[in-house]
Amino acid sequence: MDLDKARETESSGGGRLQLIDSEQQFTGRLAEYMQDRWRVSRAGFEYDVVAVFGSQSTGKKRPMLIHCWLIVGTLLNRLFGTQFDVMSEAARQQTTRGIWADRAVGMQSVVVLDVEGTDGRERGEQQDFERKSALFSLAVASVVVVNMWENMVGLYNGANMGLLKTVLEVHVQLFGSKEEHCKTLLFFVIRDHVSAAPLASLAATLAADVDRIWAGVAKPAALASAELGDFFDLRFASLPHKQLQAERFEREAAALRRQFAERGGDGGGGGGGVFQAAYKRRVPADGFARYAAAVWEQVASNRDLDLPTQQELLAQFRCDEIAAAALEPFRAALGALRPRVQEGGVVDALGADALAARAAALAGFDAQAARYHGGVYARKRAALAQAVDGDVRALFELQVKNALALCGDAFARDAARALADAGGDAGGDYAFAGVVARVRAAAEVRFARVADALAAPPDAAWDFAAEARQLHAALDGATDRLRAAEADRAVDAEARRARDALADAVAQHLGGDAPDVWRGVEDAFDAACEGGAARLRRRLGAAGVARDALDAAARRLHAALWDGVAHAARDEAADAAVLARLRGVVDARFRYDAAGLPRVWRPADDIDALFAGARDAALALLPRLSRIALTRDAHARQAGFFPADYDLERSLALITPARQRDLSRRFARDADALFVEAKRAMVATHGRVPPWVLALLVLLGWNEAMAVLFNPLYLLLVALVAGAAFVVHSLGLWRPLLRAANRLAATAGDHVHGLLVEAVNRTEPPPASSARRRSRPKSAAATAADDGIELEPLGSDDVGSASSASSASSSPPL
Repeated sequence: MDLDKARETESSGGGRLQLIDSEQQFTGRLAEYMQDRWRVSRAGFEYDVVAVFGSQSTGKKRPMLIHCWLIVGTLLNRLFGTQFDVMSEAARQQTTRGIWADRAVGMQSVVVLDVEGTDGRERGEQQDFERKSALFSLAVASVVVVNMWENMVGLYNGANMGLLKTVLEVHVQLFGSKEEHCKTLLFFVIRDHVSAAPLASLAATLAADVDRIWAGVAKPAALASAELGDFFDLRFASLPHKQLQAERFEREAAALRRQFAERGGDGGGGGGGVFQAAYKRRVPADGFARYAAAVWEQVASNRDLDLPTQQELLAQFRCDEIAAAALEPFRAALGALRPRVQEGGVVDALGADALAARAAALAGFDAQAARYHGGVYARKRAALAQAVDGDVRALFELQVKNALALCGDAFARDAARALADAGGDAGGDYAFAGVVARVRAAAEVRFARVADALAAPPDAAWDFAAEARQLHAALDGATDRLRAAEADRAVDAEARRARDALADAVAQHLGGDAPDVWRGVEDAFDAACEGGAARLRRRLGAAGVARDALDAAARRLHAALWDGVAHAARDEAADAAVLARLRGVVDARFRYDAAGLPRVWRPADDIDALFAGARDAALALLPRLSRIALTRDAHARQAGFFPADYDLERSLALITPARQRDLSRRFARDADALFVEAKRAMVATHGRVPPWVLALLVLLGWNEAMAVLFNPLYLLLVALVAGAAFVVHSLGLWRPLLRAANRLAATAGDHVHGLLVEAVNRTEPPPASSARRRSRPKSAAATAADDGIELEPLGSDDVGSASSASSASSSPPL
């Protein structure tokens, strides 16, 4: 909305009010103006405050558009339609005394503050009020306009940078400790911008100056890492010269007014509306009067705002420059050392080089800054020393942490290697405590050498006692881990030592058929535990292992030895081993007599009873092999003898009931085969021939028997055949012999068949005697041979024999 149209619509902003007079007294009529004249009290949170300050006669009161409480001069009247007093160009004296307030014309719920200009000759050196008024503006206004000339950009005093630094510092101290502090927009308006320098260049210069000011602001400990953006946003604008560029000035002033009139946008950027929700003070409009009065009371009573002398201001400015110059070579020297430390290494010359750079920085500062104001010099030197010592200490602490890690790793590595060289891996006797103590002393000496090289100078305060305690704790932890590893090695060595003996004991005791097979196994286990635990306690006691750890290691050894027993027992309880053991029991009781000789079955022997006894004896062994039977209860043995989480009961079961039934069935089949074989042997050995068969054999074979008896050759042949038959029968070789004979006959038949086929298919010319055969009729084979027809191979030995016989019978005798 144009300013003239706004004034026609709104006759007046409601009247101006002197908020704070020249005697620094706060008015009591602000609540009245807020409610009755400006009609802002019912706006709730939907109102804004703008304040402007700048050097005297910078044209603050030229009309300006602002959408909040504002501290302005001539520029205010131009932008907001207010009626603040303007400096008389003839008198050139201060027009605004104190702080005045008015409501902006054409803007909804916007209150504008006009602040007394800085550097006025009326106040001279008594410039305490300008600091307080600027701090008050920062506290109550959401936007503060800093009005300056273009030729002031880059100047420290001309641009009021000293004032801004003090105000920012006290503002953070007084109002920055709140949990939810609000941001403030610092809007720099550069007047009479007639040079060729673009606004962006001027803005960059101002932003850099503000950043440097913020870096030098003393902050509370809780806000030591706070950044400028946490409290303030920066925005920049420029206006051309009003007399030299009048038309352009009017256009850009109107554009500037629109920036304040618009709502929304990015707020802290270059476009869009100025006022944002982040800048609101969260004070309702009807309570603003009381809030502003309380803020002024706190500001007016704060002694930190007392104006220092020009000498102090000069000392602050120059000491800051000298300190910055002294920090550059110091940080360059540390920058050359920092990469190697950050990579985790230990730089031997770090302490000497860093402390030399520190001394050079402080000496350079002392040489140039000592001639300035003593109090300022002392404070700035302390601040420089704190900054330098912070960098040095951070780098030293990083190197100490590297040394801490390297010494801890070296201790663990060297101790393990020394223990291995001393025979620890082999399980032999060696001085564990002595080896570890020697390696630990070397690690502590190495760390102490690094820490001593980084000792703090007399005027600094740091030490590495905490890191030394960390090293001791780390070495203690590593030593405990080495002891634990030593205990594990000792337990494994003792378990390996006794494992073979326990396996032999299990095999020996389970190999017999005694009813109490597990008593011997348990006795062997107890003896191995007693001897192994005694050796284990001697070895670990010398290593400095505590009693509780010794008892725990002994329990782990007992568990390892029992695992060996259970493993050997499970091997003996495998299916093949159990079946072999049961068959052995049956063989020993059924096929052999009490003297251990093989049985020769006779008709009088009770095979059924012998077999049943042998089978029952074998089956009685199966339950004893299915579970380890302890002489003591498993719970009574486990208490204090095995680890608490060791499941002894589970290790006792070897063969499940299902496997027992399966093994019983398989064993029954094998045993039944033995029984049937014994029955067959008895029948084959003791079967009788009927008498009439013998009589018939004698009657029919009498003549042949006489011929054989009276013929020596026949008698010898019969004796040989009878002897061979007896041997074959005694050895049970009839079946193999018959199979061999059948195989030999088949081979001979195949050979003869091949010879016949070869003879029939022969194509060579006949011999000389064939001339006599020409007159004879040709056989079918001959006819086929003459025609060049090859006969097919014979299908079987019988067919071949028949064909051969037919050919032989058809051929005439020679």
